Amino acid sequence: MATVLSVHDRQILTAVNSGASSLSFVGSGFIVLCYSLFKELRKFSFKLVFYLSLSDMLCSFFNMVGDPSKGFFCYAQGYTTHFFCVASFLWTTTIAFTLHRTVVRHKTDVEDLEAIFHLYVWGTSLVMTVIRSIGNDHTHFGAWCWGQTGRTGKAIHFITFYVPLWGAILYNGFTYFQVIRMLNNATRMAVGISDRAYQFDSRTDTKALNRWGYYPLILIGSWAFGTINRIHDFIEPGHKIFWLSFLDVGTAGLMGLFNSIAYGLNASVRRAIHERLELFWPERLQSWFPNSSRHRNQQQQSELVSLKIQDQQ
Repeated sequence: MATVLSVHDRQILTAVNSGASSLSFVGSGFIVLCYSLFKELRKFSFKLVFYLSLSDMLCSFFNMVGDPSKGFFCYAQGYTTHFFCVASFLWTTTIAFTLHRTVVRHKTDVEDLEAIFHLYVWGTSLVMTVIRSIGNDHTHFGAWCWGQTGRTGKAIHFITFYVPLWGAILYNGFTYFQVIRMLNNATRMAVGISDRAYQFDSRTDTKALNRWGYYPLILIGSWAFGTINRIHDFIEPGHKIFWLSFLDVGTAGLMGLFNSIAYGLNASVRRAIHERLELFWPERLQSWFPNSSRHRNQQQQSELVSLKIQDQQ
């Protein structure tokens, strides 16, 4: 027996989508603003984070607009959302590639690859979006604009989004595993012949390793329920599961927020913000945090900058 979403269910999903996308828009927009305002952040490694945040911001923006009852706006929203969401997870692969090429392969030419990165990300996103138009049902857009209704359209949507998505997840996971394994081996070899200062650095580097290990989980957490929902919808198109759709819309909408926290809010960004705030804080408030500068310097060691990618370039 067919089970369709009621009007009330769709209203809830619309509200969840708007709320989650709004949080992602604010989070990713904040990283874009920081990059634009703080010149010390305009290094190659953070430039990739800027492109990631820009893609997330535009993906979240277009995910918030559009109305299934208005064909043109819904049509435009569906393709722009697809384009920038694909671009978002592709930029995470360029960050993983840069880290792997610098740390594991000891190459210093990653900055020369920026043009190739742009061609790869924007070109692939455009191709996937154009292919997605095949089999699209222009007469009916469903409960929200990004979905497909025809069986052929659903299959193509899955191939042009979820297949490259999980390819990116596997690539990121394998890449970070190699980076973490190499740095762990180097740390264990160096600790035996190093002084206490290096032993402290190894502990802060371990924090960075643990953080990098969570990066692939962002995409998994954001799109696992969406993948399950797409597969279920393809197998049983007449049977909608509300709670699965709820988790699908909610977690996918929060991807930009997760990325902005994990990739963007590093020690360099926090330090830049803190230095600007110190210009306006009264001296009596600054005296409450006598160890803040030392603490920030310690935190720096656990970030991507500790690898000195820019220095090698």
